[in-house]
Amino acid sequence: MDITIIGAGLAGSEAALQLAKRGFNVKLYEMRPQKTTGAHTGGNCAEFVCSNSLGSGDITNASGLLKHEMELLGGELIKIAYECRVPAGSALAIDREMFSEKVTEKIKNNPKIELIKEELTQIPETPAIIASGPLTSDKLANDIKTFTQNKHLHFFDAIAPIVEKDSINFNKAFYASRYDKGEASYINCPMNKEEYEKFYNILIHAPRIELKEFEKNAKFFESCLPIEVLASRGVDTLRFGPMKPVGLVDKRTGIENYAVVQLRQDNSAKTLYNLVGFQTNLKWGSQKELLQSIPGLENANIIRYGVMHRNTFINSPKILNATLQTKKRTDLFFAGQITGTEGYTESIATGLLAGINMAKYLNGEKLLELPKETMLGALTHYISNPEHEKFQPINSNWGILQPVELPKKERKNKKLKAELMAERSLNSLKSICS
Repeated sequence: MDITIIGAGLAGSEAALQLAKRGFNVKLYEMRPQKTTGAHTGGNCAEFVCSNSLGSGDITNASGLLKHEMELLGGELIKIAYECRVPAGSALAIDREMFSEKVTEKIKNNPKIELIKEELTQIPETPAIIASGPLTSDKLANDIKTFTQNKHLHFFDAIAPIVEKDSINFNKAFYASRYDKGEASYINCPMNKEEYEKFYNILIHAPRIELKEFEKNAKFFESCLPIEVLASRGVDTLRFGPMKPVGLVDKRTGIENYAVVQLRQDNSAKTLYNLVGFQTNLKWGSQKELLQSIPGLENANIIRYGVMHRNTFINSPKILNATLQTKKRTDLFFAGQITGTEGYTESIATGLLAGINMAKYLNGEKLLELPKETMLGALTHYISNPEHEKFQPINSNWGILQPVELPKKERKNKKLKAELMAERSLNSLKSICS
């Protein structure tokens, strides 16, 4: 019997590869490019949309630990991500086109996977994994809504602009990583107080794209707020957020700046850079005015403007077990951002777990419910916790993990705490994988 996977994004692609290497035949459905989402630009598998970064690779960072866990569990996409890495300090940033092409090629060349470019509008009655993502088509979303008997929740995800490196003025911009940690791979555009106030004034008065009626009551995901929403919280909010100047000093001047805009490499050719934390829903003309008010970007060639789109996720605490299996139907799993996990790394990780558990289910084996001491286990337990009154999307973070006890004098030592939690997690997983 073939297993159906809906969605060839990060989660669906990972799940398909996991099942294929366990000997199962997979029909992987992807509606793009025949039907677009409004955020994706092509039809390849595993396309990155918002940015090209999977976050920190450091094991003392929550996202970094999750990456190490995926490697222990035999993740396929994490290996490809490292093959497509571009400089970004301690973060794992990739050449997004190269990554998507490599994943697509691996899937197409796998005899166990049939990639079908069609839209599925109903949940299959046969074993299936739904990984249709936060931009699930309306018809499929309606069928999911009928199946779950729960209203969908919505939040917004915003995409940052990309500019051409050759159009950046390096008489003002400079390379540096915060506190000189790792390679100086970020481009930094510094601002004095007057320049920042001019930028802020343009931002708060800039017209935004009008939301559609069905989007007006939706919620923003707190860690991916549009820059204009952050700015509305106060004049200094950005200076303590995506534009914080701390640890970023231009060695040519030695000046500690009032605010700094960072740009991160977006492709391996080092020709494109995205503005870190600059997700936005401003109209394009206003975006151009705003970006070109930033010192160093006066003549920036904007390759992609920021956009904002609606994300859809299920009420997982009412629908899923921590194995990502639905409570209502044992041969149906969900994976990726539609489960309420937020982030690229998290999408891949849940696709990995859903693929493993679908294989175990079909083999008549006990499903893998990861310990709460692991980051992925904590994440899946969190989204499936029936005690949630008002469930909202979440990404990997130390707060969802079982705490560790530290001596009284070390209780404020966050790095030691993270190291001990990471060590505990990996030891736990090694015992499972051995």
